[in-house]
Amino acid sequence: MKGRRPGPGGRLASKSRPKHKHREDVGSKKRLFTERQQLNYRLHSVSCTGTEVHLSMCAFEFYRGNTSAACTAGMPAVVSCLPGPLFATGSAHKKKQRQQQQGQPRIRLKGGAKVGEGRIEVLKSSEWGTICDDRWNLLSASVVCRELGFGSAKEALTGARMGQGTGPIHMSEVQCSGTEQSLWSCPFKNITEEDCKHSEDAAVRCNIPYMGYENLIRLSGGRSRAEGRVEVAVGAGGGQPRWGLVCGEGWGTLEAMVACRQLGLGFANHGLQETWYWDASNVTEMVLSGVKCEGHEMSLSHCQHHGASLNCKNTGTRFAAGVICSETASDLLLHAPLVQETAYIEDRPLHMLYCAAEENCLSSSARLANWPYGHRRLLRFSSQIHNNGRADFRPKAGRHSWVWHECHRHYHSMDIFTHYDILTPNGTKVAEGHKASFCLEDTECEEDVAKRYECANFGEQGITVGCWDLYRHDIDCQWIDITDVKPGNYILQVVINPNFEVAESDFTNNAMKCNCKYDGHRIWVHSCHIGDALSDEANKRFEQYPGQLNNQIS
Repeated sequence: MKGRRPGPGGRLASKSRPKHKHREDVGSKKRLFTERQQLNYRLHSVSCTGTEVHLSMCAFEFYRGNTSAACTAGMPAVVSCLPGPLFATGSAHKKKQRQQQQGQPRIRLKGGAKVGEGRIEVLKSSEWGTICDDRWNLLSASVVCRELGFGSAKEALTGARMGQGTGPIHMSEVQCSGTEQSLWSCPFKNITEEDCKHSEDAAVRCNIPYMGYENLIRLSGGRSRAEGRVEVAVGAGGGQPRWGLVCGEGWGTLEAMVACRQLGLGFANHGLQETWYWDASNVTEMVLSGVKCEGHEMSLSHCQHHGASLNCKNTGTRFAAGVICSETASDLLLHAPLVQETAYIEDRPLHMLYCAAEENCLSSSARLANWPYGHRRLLRFSSQIHNNGRADFRPKAGRHSWVWHECHRHYHSMDIFTHYDILTPNGTKVAEGHKASFCLEDTECEEDVAKRYECANFGEQGITVGCWDLYRHDIDCQWIDITDVKPGNYILQVVINPNFEVAESDFTNNAMKCNCKYDGHRIWVHSCHIGDALSDEANKRFEQYPGQLNNQIS
């Protein structure tokens, strides 16, 4: 924020002006004088050091008595603010800021529903980690906000209020004075895992510019203010805006996340393609179609869409898009070390794979095999999936619509819960597998967390916050069929909730990658990590992995 201090006599200091502007100056001064008489002044003699997070923390004096007659020799204080990267307009400005921010940032926010809030993560030794909340305060939080291009901090949050992080905890007892350009310039302590746990991860809510996006969207027909049919304003530039509906075709969780963010209602619980049961508005015209969001946008207008060329097969109001928003969301991630520890190859006889073939758990070449003779080569491993969010992970479909599979004798609550892929270093897929969620339950939980979900006796499925679900290596479909894969160096990739069927606070940590070497008989799996856990540079090194020269994996 750039401010201009008043000069002598309380006026804003300015350079001397040319004489030919004298008449204009007199006229403008009269107008300002007239306007000034209508203002009520509350403060004067405001003196800040620059480290304060709010104007009320500066030294100042109150005007007493008749406030409209105050500041007769002065003028209202004026400030000019510089927008951060997310709010800057104009290509020249953006280009300048890109030049200023060359290289990857060393700080980021994760798990927040709104722009400018989230768990703080910092980059150290090419690995992202969190900050312990010991002595965490507004001064330090404001340094984070300014470093990220926001205003000062609104709240300094403790106790993993934005969900728990993973990996190392890089900082503790951060003590900023408020003038630092970066959090790394503040005094802090290095700690061990015994000193602080991820249940103490620090977070922040920053002050951000008022953009007015929430005035261009509304919900109608819902049972509460957090749900309903989505209506958007078009032509709001001049005069009265025209409200219309959003086409439900292609509308999903990512689009609903953006809509809920724009509304200021947190995360999306559901994105709905039909809303006939919320027919309570006189708005019937479809004005937006082809909406395709990445999930991080601040407004639906920032997503891809058809623009003025509306293209919607079903234009009736029952096919308008809707949302159900929630203040909290789940956050699933895979325990990477367990994949590395449990990976092995099994040559499984075809006569033991009939049920797996029925559920499409084998590669397409298995259809041409000489059943029941021969075998398939399977890369097997265990998956331990944690819920580190702030809400339970529940299947999108209720029990009434789960699908019964007679061969394995269980219900599927989600057809595709996990994708398994073997990729070449350049990203070409050479083998794939998938896992349906036939039983989402709390296998184990943290000390103070009680299990809530159990599959036995057609029980409710889900993963409680602070619990994890374990799919053991020895169950059907917990594998990738690598029968047709040639020896070489590959990347093993596992992606949870790949189709974004269930809303999460963070989808960037749903993928896990490992380097692996296959010699035709054995496989070595190593360097497993969550997809966004490393720096950009470290990820490039990982993807350009030249392969093992021997059997020793360091």
